[in-house]
Amino acid sequence: MIKRASDLIIGGAMLVGFAIPMAMIALAIRCDSKGPIFYRQQRHGFNNRIFTVFKFRTMRERPEEATLVQVQAADPRITRLGRFLRKTSLDELPQLLNVMLGDMSLVGPRPHAVGMKTAERDLQHIVAEYAHRHRVKPGLTGWAQVNGSRGPVEKPAELRRRVKLDLEYVSNASLWLDLQILLRTAPSLLGDKEATR
Repeated sequence: MIKRASDLIIGGAMLVGFAIPMAMIALAIRCDSKGPIFYRQQRHGFNNRIFTVFKFRTMRERPEEATLVQVQAADPRITRLGRFLRKTSLDELPQLLNVMLGDMSLVGPRPHAVGMKTAERDLQHIVAEYAHRHRVKPGLTGWAQVNGSRGPVEKPAELRRRVKLDLEYVSNASLWLDLQILLRTAPSLLGDKEATR
């Protein structure tokens, strides 16, 4: 109850605070390239329940029509504006709506796309404890993200590290830890010049 209340209070304040920047980003996307403003994708949430996540569209092709392929460095699908949005993680802002709807929390393991694979293998076949990351709601940011595990997980070792950090959060989740992660998120993202996003 405390976590949900903090999601609604802090998330609601963030949604209001970012309303004008989000409107400006939406207009810029509309002017930059053809296609919808929002990117919608099916992802795994709490108890492995599937929900639709919202992001600002950063690619030229319609996600509904594209084969699920994790983003790569210098990915030709990414628009000029999309590259900036991904670099600054501003494309994630619409997920505040997912937080308000109750599909996500502000802090938790990042939700993975339905059908996502690493090294052509299902994720649960690489990490036996993978399902345990679904014991809490997925988050807008998380312990893995502020500890440098961001972007696509193309190698089994990267997935194992991501899940290890996610499970550390699941085991130690608290309001105080959530607040620490929220405060560390912006510096971590803006200071990261290497992660593919």
